[in-house]
Amino acid sequence: MADAAPLWATAVLPVALILAAVCAAGFDAVLSAAAERGRAGTVREMGVRAAAPLREGLRLLAQQPRRTTAADTLLIRLGVALVPLAAVLAGAVLPWGFRSVSDPSVGVVWFNAMEALSWAAVWLAGWGPNSALSLIGGYRFLAQGLAYELPHMFAITTAALGAESLRVGEVVAAQDGLWFVVWMPAAFVVYLLSALAMAFWGPLGHPLSRDAAGGAAAELTGVDRLVLLGGRWLLLVVTAGFSVPLFLGGGHGPLLPGWAWTLLKTAAVLALLVVGRRLLPVLRMERYMESAWLVLVPLTLLQALFVAVVVLNR
Repeated sequence: MADAAPLWATAVLPVALILAAVCAAGFDAVLSAAAERGRAGTVREMGVRAAAPLREGLRLLAQQPRRTTAADTLLIRLGVALVPLAAVLAGAVLPWGFRSVSDPSVGVVWFNAMEALSWAAVWLAGWGPNSALSLIGGYRFLAQGLAYELPHMFAITTAALGAESLRVGEVVAAQDGLWFVVWMPAAFVVYLLSALAMAFWGPLGHPLSRDAAGGAAAELTGVDRLVLLGGRWLLLVVTAGFSVPLFLGGGHGPLLPGWAWTLLKTAAVLALLVVGRRLLPVLRMERYMESAWLVLVPLTLLQALFVAVVVLNR
């Protein structure tokens, strides 16, 4: 069981997640600029490119709001606010080394439930503007979320099965000596892929894709758009961070303190996901759906069966 973090950690958690999200967005902006205009010639130029998400955030803060005819403002605001809120609540069970804000006996279930909350959030944000394109984006996320939630859930459950506990602290403790990624590689890979889908980001960003003029975010402007897009980055950070206690040994590692190992591992996974955006092909949504149902779900079930046999015989 993880030690309880001090009370001030509750206030620090959202700030830390936002800083991590800004850094990840800056890294992605540098990679995008390098792909479009070539590598930065100087450190100053690289810094200017990395600050692009901050400039865009300031622009959205100053932008005048725009509303479609008969839009449901309450529904929009509720959906938009729920995305970052779900990410922060999910982050409450993330161990910083061997301490977390909260380590309930069903922490693994709590994390997955908060992720699922984003389904409703994106759908509400897409429904509220009373626009066909944003509604299409919202329904896309429902379809994508359902297809990828099952392999995502099975991958998470496999780690809990290996630890014989749903408490995140005990999952970390069970990896003292051997990380789960060593004997659960399929679950780890599926978790990372489904994390992109749950954060509707990168090649799995169909709910907000350009072919639907921005999908669920098509009619959002100003602060509403900033909160939704920022919430998506927070979801990506949290899902990347949760792979560390599930599969990468949490704070276990030589020489460095536990919190430093957690930070390094989270940064490495986050960088892998950001870079992976450019390595994975962008397919039509139905192709991704087929791969989820026909490949990922059976693969995670076989991985869970293997882990169950090992657990029963040890």
